[in-house]
Amino acid sequence: MKPGAAPPSVVFASAELAPLAATGGLGDVSRALPRALAGALGGRVSVFLPLYQAVRRRGVELEHAATVDVPGHGPGFRVWRAAGVLDPAALYLVEHDPFFDRPGLYGERGGDYDDNLERFAFFSRAVLEAILALDLPADVVHANDWHTALVPAHLRWFFAGHPRLRAAATVFTIHNLAFQGRFAAERLPSTGLPPAAFHMDGIEYYGRINLMKAGIAYSRAITTVSPRYAAEICTPELGEGLDGLLRARAADLRGILNGIDTEAWNPSIDRHLPARYAAGALGGKRICKHGLVAELGLGISLDTPLVGMVTRLTLQKGCDLVLGAAAELLRQGVGLAVLGSGDPWLEEGFRNLAGAHPGRVAVRIGYDESLSHRIEAGADLFLMPSRYEPCGLNQMYSLRYGTVPVVRATGGLDDTVRDADEDPRRGNGFKFREPRGDELAAALRRAVRAYHEPARWERLQQTGMAEDFSWSLSARRYAEIYDRLREDRRGVPS
Repeated sequence: MKPGAAPPSVVFASAELAPLAATGGLGDVSRALPRALAGALGGRVSVFLPLYQAVRRRGVELEHAATVDVPGHGPGFRVWRAAGVLDPAALYLVEHDPFFDRPGLYGERGGDYDDNLERFAFFSRAVLEAILALDLPADVVHANDWHTALVPAHLRWFFAGHPRLRAAATVFTIHNLAFQGRFAAERLPSTGLPPAAFHMDGIEYYGRINLMKAGIAYSRAITTVSPRYAAEICTPELGEGLDGLLRARAADLRGILNGIDTEAWNPSIDRHLPARYAAGALGGKRICKHGLVAELGLGISLDTPLVGMVTRLTLQKGCDLVLGAAAELLRQGVGLAVLGSGDPWLEEGFRNLAGAHPGRVAVRIGYDESLSHRIEAGADLFLMPSRYEPCGLNQMYSLRYGTVPVVRATGGLDDTVRDADEDPRRGNGFKFREPRGDELAAALRRAVRAYHEPARWERLQQTGMAEDFSWSLSARRYAEIYDRLREDRRGVPS
């Protein structure tokens, strides 16, 4: 931000917010980034989230903030403020029980709700109507992923001449390009957009509606969650069919690495651990390993390298590579601790692996926040063989916990992990290039070799624990984008 300039006011729209309602990284970003922005900018940051059943179950204290009319949905929808939840940012919740008072965010029992288009089209328009009803300043409106991609589209089509919103700049963040919000063309009226929006430069994609495409097409600036992923999504291999559009918008596309919550993920104060430790005093990490080995019923000694995984059990995360290379991995004399859930056949594969190697492999199907912390602290190595990974968080948690990551060089994994053999001075982990089991095994073999060299291993741990993955740097980079957009919009009449 330019010296002396007033900080921009930002409205942030998201379908998820950790820990109230989240299924993945979007929820973590939607909690951490607005708080960091409000702290770094000193300006007003307002976050909008649907009032899900999950939020109500948490007993969040709500204050009525406004009543809004959403075209096509009738009058009188309420907006609530959750005071103190996101300080110094403000959190607003949009109520519409027929859409959001449901057990799931997007669906149940592995399926999607049939009316997800209608649900999130309503939410996107409601955010803009709420800005006006609440009289919120909005220099920048920041939407995230396909669920809120209609926010910039509605702003362009219906508010371009509005005296309050005509000067608002739009930012759209792609958290995972694979999920695009594609729907049949005949459902266009549900988007609230006119037929003229259904064309190749708008919301249309091979005869269907594509909400992700709308976000990219109608936003002034586009960001994604790591520099490497920004480059990858412009290629046919990882562009998910939108690489041509993204290449055309390359001048407006920027990759900004996500941060992590450095309070929740801090081994020196982590309440989930049997012992705390820090870079200058690693003794507690060995106690954490001892506790984890006992908790999981492993029969390995404390001198055996222990490999951890906390992951969704999916092909994207490369879990099939681990199963395919399991015999070779175990021949390297390691133990394996896995926590996750996902595709049933992968869950069964990991159960079978644990059954075939009792005492060497421990698998817990499901998610356990506390156990995930203990795996990060108690493991020596952390495995992330993803086929693609927009940003990734666990490799950053691992580095902070002195747990050396072994990753595939893709997306944010490639941005955050430096191979210790390629860069002995600055290395903090080990990488492999191709998504193959033999390459994964070779990378782990190099890591195990380093583990058995105590001085080198401690240097790797210390290097990783010295990395700064706080949100402050990311917030400053977003602030630069906001400031540039605001300067570009200064000539728009108010």
